[in-house]
Amino acid sequence: MDRSRVIAPTAAAHPRRRWGAALLGAGIAGAGLVVATLTGSAASSQPAVPLGTAASYAVLAGTTITNTGPSLVFGDLGLDPGTAVTGFPPGVVHGAQEVADAAALQAQSDLTTAYNDAAGRTPATAVSADLGGQSLAPGVYRASAGLGLTGTVTLNAGGDPGAVFIFQAGSTLITASGSTVNLIGGAQACNVFWQVGSSATLGTSTTFAGSILALTSATVETGATVNGRVLARNGQVSLDANTITAPTCLSPAPTATPTPSPTATPTASPTATPTASPTAKPTPAPTAKPTPAPTATPTPAATAKPVAKPTAGPAALPTATPTATPTATPRATPRATPTASPTASPTASPTAVPTAAPGLPPPTTPAPPNTGAGLLAPLLVVALGALLVSAAAALRRRSVRGA
Repeated sequence: MDRSRVIAPTAAAHPRRRWGAALLGAGIAGAGLVVATLTGSAASSQPAVPLGTAASYAVLAGTTITNTGPSLVFGDLGLDPGTAVTGFPPGVVHGAQEVADAAALQAQSDLTTAYNDAAGRTPATAVSADLGGQSLAPGVYRASAGLGLTGTVTLNAGGDPGAVFIFQAGSTLITASGSTVNLIGGAQACNVFWQVGSSATLGTSTTFAGSILALTSATVETGATVNGRVLARNGQVSLDANTITAPTCLSPAPTATPTPSPTATPTASPTATPTASPTAKPTPAPTAKPTPAPTATPTPAATAKPVAKPTAGPAALPTATPTATPTATPRATPRATPTASPTASPTASPTAVPTAAPGLPPPTTPAPPNTGAGLLAPLLVVALGALLVSAAAALRRRSVRGA
């Protein structure tokens, strides 16, 4: 058996083991770094130092307070057990002045408590004697001797407005002229505390932030501004054309819990029920009832009475045949408003009545019989005819005789 073919894979497997061991070691180191980071963050988390009634004071001293120039103090000014306060005016205090009274005494008592609290905070990170040029996270920082600042020190809250910074100076705190304490990342001056083992001195035109808790005294040189407090337990405080403003912590805005917007339940739009338009029922036009035109009652034409002409012999008297007058048939014309068209009553055409010859008595027209018997009418006509014939004959005879 050729062992070279077996050993070669084994030899190639060693680098893989080395890579695996390296990756495992990197993972363990990374986990350790994460744990260390979390532990450091927990250690740096500190509550604010409780100031009690001293929190409303911008300036508080034990022996004297002096001022030169137009200093502005935004907050209370207190002194106890001393009684000498000078330089106001020209300095102006925008707050209460409590001198050797119960309020000032209580404020000094609360200042002592706060001083001891700040001095005892642990764990503390050691820092160099000069903070200039450094950027610091929230936490407790300690200098065993004096603490100084030349230039700018940046305090970064990392987006936490409640982050607390505590500095412990074994003896003095001294800033060079024009030095600055710069707050970023949501850091607030109300959460920065400087515990000073002896006295504090802020150089000219220093821009300072935080509350100074000095065991002995504090001196603020010309033009320096303090966004914080200058509090001295046992000694004096001196000002020179400064602006001191007692800070107020801004509460972090509560995270708005998004309230789920209520899902708008679509309200069904009511379906318009078509209102049936009332079908106009045609009012039946009144059927014009034709008013029957009155039937013209034909007036019987006057019967021509024949005048008997004298003849030699008796001649039969001609009987006048009555001409029947046609009756007009009315046409009923229907209209919307039927108006009966008056039908002209037919006027019977008069038959010419023959004029009786002179000398003869006018014939007498017999009155129509009062009875309706059909047999009497012919008899009367015959009798009348006979009388007429006799009369005519008599007239002729007389005329002949006369001739």
